[in-house]
Amino acid sequence: MASIDRRKLVARHAVEVTGVEPASPLSVGNGEFCCTVDVTGLQTFPELYPVENRDGPEPGTLLATMSQWGWHSHPGGFELAETYRWYDTPRGPVPYVDMRGDVTGTGDAPASAAEAWLRNNPHRLDLARIGFVLDGRPVPPGHVTAVRQRLDLWTGVIESRFLLRGTPVRVVTACHPERDVLAVRVESPLLGAGLAVRVAFPYGSQSWSVAADWSRPGAHSSIVYPIGLGCTVARVLDDTRYTVDIRVAPGSIRQTGPHELLVSAEGRLEMTVGFNASAGFDETVQASETGWPAFWESGGAVDLAGSTDPRAAELERRIVLSQYLTRIHCAGSLPPQETGLMVNSWRGRFHLEMHWWHGAHFALWGRPELLERSLGWYTSALPGARATARRQGCAGARWPKQVGPDGRESPSPIGPFLVWQQPHPIHLAELVYRATGARETLERYAEIVFESAAFMATYAAKGEHGYTLGPPLVPAQESYGDIRATVTNPAFELAYWAWGLRVAQRWRERLGLPPEPLWTEVGEHMARPRVRDGVYAAIDMPPYTIVDDHPSMLYALGVVPATGLIEPETMRATLRAVMSTWDWPSTWGWDYPAIAMTATRLGEPEAALDALLMPVAKNTHLPNGHNRQTPSLPIYLPGNGGLLAAVALMAAGWDGGPPAPGFPAEGWRVRHEGLHPPP
Repeated sequence: MASIDRRKLVARHAVEVTGVEPASPLSVGNGEFCCTVDVTGLQTFPELYPVENRDGPEPGTLLATMSQWGWHSHPGGFELAETYRWYDTPRGPVPYVDMRGDVTGTGDAPASAAEAWLRNNPHRLDLARIGFVLDGRPVPPGHVTAVRQRLDLWTGVIESRFLLRGTPVRVVTACHPERDVLAVRVESPLLGAGLAVRVAFPYGSQSWSVAADWSRPGAHSSIVYPIGLGCTVARVLDDTRYTVDIRVAPGSIRQTGPHELLVSAEGRLEMTVGFNASAGFDETVQASETGWPAFWESGGAVDLAGSTDPRAAELERRIVLSQYLTRIHCAGSLPPQETGLMVNSWRGRFHLEMHWWHGAHFALWGRPELLERSLGWYTSALPGARATARRQGCAGARWPKQVGPDGRESPSPIGPFLVWQQPHPIHLAELVYRATGARETLERYAEIVFESAAFMATYAAKGEHGYTLGPPLVPAQESYGDIRATVTNPAFELAYWAWGLRVAQRWRERLGLPPEPLWTEVGEHMARPRVRDGVYAAIDMPPYTIVDDHPSMLYALGVVPATGLIEPETMRATLRAVMSTWDWPSTWGWDYPAIAMTATRLGEPEAALDALLMPVAKNTHLPNGHNRQTPSLPIYLPGNGGLLAAVALMAAGWDGGPPAPGFPAEGWRVRHEGLHPPP
């Protein structure tokens, strides 16, 4: 079979915009840095792209400039010990980082200054706002007409054309693939006749979703140092420091406020804005036009052209755009936040239980190096994770949930009690190894794998019917948070525990190390999940199953490969029960690909596609490809990464499985190359 014409495949899904799409702006980025722009190719109209603010009446904006390294903490500080609460466990009383206040779908209600500060800091920064002004004033949105904007996915370049007061303006926007540099070219007769580019800098915000605080100009400094054809701005926000290198040719830069610069030129302006980095305009654009084709030509591809199922074109669009979006938002040096580098959620802090959904697909699609950029972060987080495990009477390392770069847990009635993130580093490292086959991979991640497994083996408690999990515990389906003190044995986590410990043991074997007897004992003798009325219950105690949030018991066979712990026919009955009874508005974007993976492993491709493309609100993929959830969670990258992971399983199968097991023979023409089948 002829290889896939990747350029043609990608070109089919270039994003074209003819007016303001309030929920769907376009971004350029490199995984470590990202800038999101409006129809002008810059950030001229932040108010037209709102994000609901859970903490106040003023909305945030989708038009952010963010990085993996740009973090800030407000002065002050508290210790996690100030939030400890003791819980009874099979190992005796254990302190957990708890929250006496509440966390709801509409915001936080901390009960103390310690809870508030520890949840709010550090927070991710909106590094700068870069937009047009006219005669030194904001551009009225109604003065921009005849918009024609296009994101060329093959080169990563956005071209924006529009009329401003009837005069044409053309803007080219690009990001350097290896440096945190934004390049902008503006061509218009209005340059030199009032049109200029404003660059402004905010303070850091502790808000849930608003990353910029423009109300405190005296709390930070922006010191401008002229250099050559531009300037360097030294930014200081309490203990946070970064530099902004602005180059312009031709043109000039003048400071118009304590945190504001104006960039002007005649007829044509080429400028770069580098954050802790620098590069010229031509260098940046050429690097983008070279780097993106290299990305698309590497790794995996899936082509659905020729399919007669009317859903095929939309699925192919989601596949291509999800590759672009996860590359710019999820391929950096830290596990990504759920809203990537477009807008803050949970103040920009990342959730380790979501790391698999953000990044597993990189290895499955033959790009393991992009996953490895963030997988290495676990090594830096080991000291804190080990301390948590020791405090709770366990060996190894217990990975937290909601954290910043330092790996410090956040007080919560949910997060510190989750355990389903614990096998993730084992799973992710295994996917990297399967993609590389290199002993170097084993040696690089062995400590992470072994420390994860050591905690798992000592956390599980020997019971009458096998090894058990909890209490206290909150499953992946967080609906049981109020009864966390007594929850035990969620179905998904039991299977994931068994599989993860077996994989960790294989890593010891591959490295020529003797097996750990306890890992074998626990991994082979986990308690079986509870079955009620012929289907798997979510947990093994009342209320057994609540039909909202994640139907996580399904994922005990799907995300998790076969373990022998799960009976396929019982899981088939569980799948049917979920599909007919679940409260879909309460689910999340990654649930749909996760259900598709379960249906695929059960040999039900029609059900897999029905789940993957279910027409419900939280499975919406916007014109820019993002998976929207709610007004305050306007994009959701676990949905994009999950879709790619599911498609890899559906197209490439698994070890010893059938070909293309997730696609029916009728109506689908599936061509794929470069995929690595999951276990």
